[in-house]
Amino acid sequence: EVQLVESGGGLVQAGGSLRLSCAASGLTLGDFAIAWIRQGPGKEREGVSCISPSDGSTYYADSVNGRFTTSSDNAKNTVFLEMKGLKPDDTAIYYCVADPERSSRSSCRYIWTDFGSWGQGTQVTVSS
Repeated sequence: EVQLVESGGGLVQAGGSLRLSCAASGLTLGDFAIAWIRQGPGKEREGVSCISPSDGSTYYADSVNGRFTTSSDNAKNTVFLEMKGLKPDDTAIYYCVADPERSSRSSCRYIWTDFGSWGQGTQVTVSS
């Protein structure tokens, strides 16, 4: 059974930084694509970033590109989301999600909010 556990959320002032972690079990990172999804108060779910740990390729939403960085430690089965230059609009619950890699191309090229396995989420609050 795939389990994803997020940590690292908290309260930070605008312009600050946070690092989220997603500890994965029941899977091998190289066989899965891992994405971060967020849902702010009164907002739709939004895909933030995705990584294919098998080759390290990364993808970002325009809203976070240049501010957020996703990476993986395959030996520890953990994925990270480094967030810098945080804005109040980044306030949301951040979820780690996973889906098996496809043979034809990276699962990151598909819709991240459709990924099958979800963590419980971690709250990020950015004050102005």
